[in-house]
Amino acid sequence: MPDADDVRRTALSLPDTTEKIAWSMPTFRVAGKMFATLPEEETSIAVRCPKEERDELVLAEPGKFWIADHEAGFAWVRVRLAALEDGDELRDILADSWRQAAPPRLLDAYPDLGLPKAD
Repeated sequence: MPDADDVRRTALSLPDTTEKIAWSMPTFRVAGKMFATLPEEETSIAVRCPKEERDELVLAEPGKFWIADHEAGFAWVRVRLAALEDGDELRDILADSWRQAAPPRLLDAYPDLGLPKAD
């Protein structure tokens, strides 16, 4: 099961990512734009997720994903670290969120980062 140290290490391995404390919690930003937070007791992460997709995630895997009340109006979803299969799944989730916040110059420089792997 990934933990807070895995989140930090994985997030900071993504291009142009920095960590900043905001709202008394670690946040991770790409080119200054937030893409992940490590809230509360560091047992979950909040990541960017289009609203139309997050509802499907929550319905499909409610033990893994949920929407915090104060984030309901925003394109964010929570992920329970204990429900993740491994570090690869954590990296996929963080990289997908990174793509949603990254500027075009980084998306152009890393075109495959965060995209689903072809089967």
